[in-house]
Amino acid sequence: MTSSSIQELIAQYGPRETMEYDVVIVGGGPAGLSAAIQIKQLAKAQSREISVCVLEKGGELGAHTLSGAVMDPRALNELIPDWQARGAPLNTPVIEDRFLFLSHHGATRTPDWMLPEVFRNHGNYIVSLGNVVRWLGKQAEDLGVEIFPGFPAAEILYNDEGAVRGVATGNLGVGRDGKPTADFQLGMELQAKYTLFAEGSRGHLGRRLIDRFALSAQSDPQMYAIGVKELWEIEPKRHKPGLVVHTAGWPLDTNTYGGSFLYHAENNQVAIGFVVGLGYSNPYLSPFEEFQRYKTHPAIRAFLEGGRRISYGARSITAGGPVSLPKLVFPGGALIGCEAGFLNAARIKGSHAAIKSGMLAAEAVVAALGLGRAGDELSAYPAAYEKSWLAEELHRTRNFKQWMSKGLYVGTVMVGLEQKLFKGKVPWTLHHHAADNTSLKAAARSKPISYPKPDGVLSFDRLSSVFISNTNHSENQPIHLTLKDATVPVRVNLAEYAGPEQRFCPAGVYEFVEDGAGAPRLQINAQNCVHCKTCDIKDPTQNIVWVTPEGGGGPNYPNM
Repeated sequence: MTSSSIQELIAQYGPRETMEYDVVIVGGGPAGLSAAIQIKQLAKAQSREISVCVLEKGGELGAHTLSGAVMDPRALNELIPDWQARGAPLNTPVIEDRFLFLSHHGATRTPDWMLPEVFRNHGNYIVSLGNVVRWLGKQAEDLGVEIFPGFPAAEILYNDEGAVRGVATGNLGVGRDGKPTADFQLGMELQAKYTLFAEGSRGHLGRRLIDRFALSAQSDPQMYAIGVKELWEIEPKRHKPGLVVHTAGWPLDTNTYGGSFLYHAENNQVAIGFVVGLGYSNPYLSPFEEFQRYKTHPAIRAFLEGGRRISYGARSITAGGPVSLPKLVFPGGALIGCEAGFLNAARIKGSHAAIKSGMLAAEAVVAALGLGRAGDELSAYPAAYEKSWLAEELHRTRNFKQWMSKGLYVGTVMVGLEQKLFKGKVPWTLHHHAADNTSLKAAARSKPISYPKPDGVLSFDRLSSVFISNTNHSENQPIHLTLKDATVPVRVNLAEYAGPEQRFCPAGVYEFVEDGAGAPRLQINAQNCVHCKTCDIKDPTQNIVWVTPEGGGGPNYPNM
């Protein structure tokens, strides 16, 4: 909705309700909740009152949270040292790592002595990050943080000087035609002295902030991947709690970045997933189909046979590393967590980095408020990051994605040399200069990929998968997958790239169908959207723009 139409609605329906806080945090994931907890902890230690509000677009905390996940507890140890006594859901310590290189029918295990330290998980835990988030939410509420699930931030508010002064939630009761219905209700303004943005990978407000304040002017383009995940309940005889399995190779070709994870959690459950870098070049590639194919490999199906799939989801991953980090601060706020890109792609871990970045930003906020400041740049936050163990960790693995993007063989050798022999302390830094949406080749220069039909036992179709993600959106609301130019999907994407949106989307949102005259048109099944943001990233023309749907819409991931 444009700013002019918003002003027209305000003029017609009256001023928006306003709530004022010292700090507003957009996003109730690990970064946002950790920032809220740290602010309250520091305020309590200083006998001060600091009001904090967290907005979460999911219907409940954790509803939209999806990650592998193996969690490094280092940051949590700092944030809540007695987390075990408080019942944090870190119940399955890692007991074994296996790294496999897959061919079509075979698997070669890397000897343990050859595994670099970054690929080892001793001291880490297999978790449901959604459950960790729900637990963090309880800790935040106990400290007095106000949390509003089901209220997505849809608009950034600025003061007369151009500084961020808060956000506004989306309007309710807008019909599919974009006009107010009888149930229309204006969104609410949440004004703050500082606003922290923690929307996760490719946040739709964070993207606007990066553009408005040119936060990436001195950075490499961000690099992304898509992670597609399922949760399975397997036979007890095939289950080994604490086992972590990673693979590279088949079914991807050696020039396409990607790999898999299979984590044995508690209660005979395994989290299994497949990651594909969104810099791939073949428009016929489907990350969803590659994942389904991967599960049929003898080394993988041996775990799954006789089991049942109980949940599904997908999410983009911000994987560019420190060379792609934008400037973290701007007048009135900051970017934290995967909103900025604090993910260690080599370790396949981001939750500890999200927590730590939230803590660092929180410390800067509390110090600034203590000095009576508001609406300026929290320069202490990036300064503290540069001196932190997080910066040191990310620096050691800064070349991982760049090497692996050069192909499986070159990448494996060079990452092995850097991490095994030099512990990441090398004098060179690799850079990249192209965004992921620019990498697709024309369909005429690409080889079509024939994917097998799903068997309904190990492999499945998109619609049955979306069904078990519990995804739902109100039918009578504007489509939140917007097009800058409605002619581009057929005129450019279909004509030049064979319509890649129907393959890179893991939820069946995009379909090319015939209109009444037999001409192709793009049909957008917005109700299927699992909020992975892949379309917003990979669309070669950047014509698709993801915006927030009405509050509470999207997936509702259980135990993911």
